[in-house]
Amino acid sequence: MRDRQSAVLHQATTEPIVLLEESQPSYIIVSANQYQQLTERLALLEDCALGQIAKIALEHSCMVGTEAFTTALQSLTQSDY
Repeated sequence: MRDRQSAVLHQATTEPIVLLEESQPSYIIVSANQYQQLTERLALLEDCALGQIAKIALEHSCMVGTEAFTTALQSLTQSDY
């Protein structure tokens, strides 16, 4: 059992391991490095999505505001991700 566990953990350093329960995926084992990369990518994608939402809201805004506020919003939507 210990050898099998070591083999699975070693394999998880290069690719995700899917554990099945009743022939259905129930858990996925990934290395800490892969997990960190996934969470960082997710955060980046969420930031990009929020930036796009802000850009669309700004483009369709009918609110009256100050020039400084509008300029600040525009600079946020033009940030490189």
